[in-house]
Amino acid sequence: MKKIIVGLGEILWDVFPEQKILGGAPANFAYYVSQFGFNGNVISAVGDDILGKEILNSLEEKSLNCLIETTSFPTGIVQVTLSGEGIPSYEICENVAWDNIPFTEHTEKLANKAAAVCFGSLAQRSKTSRETIRRFLLATPPDCLRIFDVNLRQHFYDQNVIEESLKICNVLKMNEDELEILAGMIKLDVKNDIEFCKHLLKKNHLEVIILTKGTEGSYIFTKNDMSFQSTPKVQVADTVGAGDSFTAAFVSAFLSDKSIKESHRIAVEVSAFVCQKYGAMSELSPSIMSLIK
Repeated sequence: MKKIIVGLGEILWDVFPEQKILGGAPANFAYYVSQFGFNGNVISAVGDDILGKEILNSLEEKSLNCLIETTSFPTGIVQVTLSGEGIPSYEICENVAWDNIPFTEHTEKLANKAAAVCFGSLAQRSKTSRETIRRFLLATPPDCLRIFDVNLRQHFYDQNVIEESLKICNVLKMNEDELEILAGMIKLDVKNDIEFCKHLLKKNHLEVIILTKGTEGSYIFTKNDMSFQSTPKVQVADTVGAGDSFTAAFVSAFLSDKSIKESHRIAVEVSAFVCQKYGAMSELSPSIMSLIK
């Protein structure tokens, strides 16, 4: 049977000036792992409205498995503005459907069988979804990869959410800006990013830390190793979803028994491909999908 991998949290429409595109970091993650042949699943919620129905139709078109509850709250949207370099900024609507993801019997059954689950801080801004995420994580098997993709957005996080997430995850993924915020919260006497990550790895009993630094490259840390990969120079369309594709590719390769360094190399290649496409959910080319067999 295909390994079950879950993206748990927000699903929404990224609204650009010219169009709207399906997004949400956990949904992006699930979409990419499904393209690598895994049983990718999205757990989230939508509203009983046109935008919610469009999300469900889009997921069906993508053949992406999901447990999407329909709620009385509106479907989430995000206003996206791109800089000249394709770097996005976000304006995220509050009190929407994915703030109210219920924990159901079906959700628990999926948790019991998950090989990996990716969650972030954004969907934990509300009590209902935060409790669902934590109950799901506690219901996963001991060997499940519990990936905390920090994904800090606007003011929708606090130190308690970060610290509790660090306690329950075994894989941490962050970018350089998020590392700086975490370093401000967790005051440590360390000299640089590498020392900070090594300390986090030891202090929180993490198995893997993923640190992406844009054009400066990326790092993967484990207890016994460190991998660095430079960032390929490509013509960037936008970087929306690139980080999610990186995480998905790394996890997919790692669960396919690739080494840390090989999984890292594949993740870099996949995210570089996605950066050349518009929108959060890009269809991968056959050559990219063949990187993981």
